[in-house]
Amino acid sequence: MGWLFSIIIFALDVWAIAQIINTGASNKAKILWILLIVILPVVGLIIWYFAGPKSNVRM
Repeated sequence: MGWLFSIIIFALDVWAIAQIINTGASNKAKILWILLIVILPVVGLIIWYFAGPKSNVRM
């Protein structure tokens, strides 16, 4: 069951990184947000969701 949680977190992290790349933020800010998500996958994802830059692309 732990592997399912890991796959879900991985998919959400990839989605968050794609959203960060599509923002109008500076490259430095993008790199810092991506590093936060890579280093702290769960906590970084939560912090990004509430405080990070949002994508200009809507699905």
